[in-house]
Amino acid sequence: MPDWIGGFQDEGWSRLFAEYARAFAERYPWVRLYTPVNEIFVAATFSGQYGWWNERCSGDRHFVRALKHLCQANVLAMEAILSVRPDAIFIQSESSEYFHAEQPGCVPIAAFYNHKRFLALDLSYGHPLNAVMYQYLLDNGMTRDEFARFMRNRVKARCIMGTDYYVTNEHLVHPDGSITASGEVFGYYVITHQYYARYLLPVMHTETNLMDAAEAPRWLRKEWANVHRLKQDGLPVVGFTWYSLLDQVDWDSALREDAGHVNPLGLYDLDRRIRPVGEAFRDLISQWSGVRATENRFPLASFAGDYLRARDQ
Repeated sequence: MPDWIGGFQDEGWSRLFAEYARAFAERYPWVRLYTPVNEIFVAATFSGQYGWWNERCSGDRHFVRALKHLCQANVLAMEAILSVRPDAIFIQSESSEYFHAEQPGCVPIAAFYNHKRFLALDLSYGHPLNAVMYQYLLDNGMTRDEFARFMRNRVKARCIMGTDYYVTNEHLVHPDGSITASGEVFGYYVITHQYYARYLLPVMHTETNLMDAAEAPRWLRKEWANVHRLKQDGLPVVGFTWYSLLDQVDWDSALREDAGHVNPLGLYDLDRRIRPVGEAFRDLISQWSGVRATENRFPLASFAGDYLRARDQ
C-alpha cells in the first residue's frame, strides 16, 4: 500500500485500485489471466486483526473494514478489467484454512472461525452467508446496503478458485479462544473439497512451499498427490504452483521484520541455482504433461488455459 493512501481502512483506496487495474489492462491488452488482490483473508487478518501489516490495526471492526475494502477492490478491479478485456479470467489466490477444536467446549468457537474463513470468497463471489456471519459483519461496521452490493455482483462466472495451502494453514482452537498452529491434520485434499463444495468453481492450487529445502521435494510430491486425487474425484483442477520461483527474504517473520533472513523455499536460490525441489518440479511437469485423470478431460499438468479454451468452446 502506498503511504499516501493510508492502509486498508481507507475507504477511498478500493476505487483507486480499480482505476489502476483498468489502466493496467489498457496498457497490457494481451494479458488475460489476473489475480487482482492476493489472499484477501490473510491481508485483512494481518492488517486489521493481528496488527502486523499496513495500518497495523487489531480488532473485529478493523478486520471487517479491511475485508470490506479488499473485497470491494477485488470486485471493482475485475469489473474494470472486464470493461477493457471482456474475456478476462480471474484466479483468486486465497488461503484455504481450517480450525480444529482442542476440546468439546471449543467446538462453537472453532465453528465460528470455520465460517469466518470463507468471508473473503463469499463477498467476492456473492455467496449467501449464514446468519452468524451476516450478524458478525453488521455488528462490526458493514451496512446492509454494502452487503447487498456484494451479493449482486456477477464476476464469479469469470473466476477460477485458487487455493493456497501450507503447513501453517490448519489451526488449533483452545478453550480460552486463543489459536495456535496445529500442523497438517486434514491436508489440502480434505480442505479443498470443502471449498469446492461451497463455490463449485474450477480449482487451482495457487501456492504451496516448505521452509526446509531438504524436505521440500517430499512436500511437493505430497501436494501433487492431493491434486491428482482431487482430479480423479472429478474436480475441475486446472493448475498447480510452487511458490515461489526464488527464495524469499524474511518470510519467517511474515515480513514484519527487515532482518534480511533468506528463507530457502524457492525452486531456485537467490543466485538462480536450482534447488532439489526445482528439479523435482521440473521432473513432475515432464512426467505428467499430457496425462489425463480418470473421468476428467483436462490434462493434469496443464495451466488454466486448457479449461478456459474448453469452456469458451
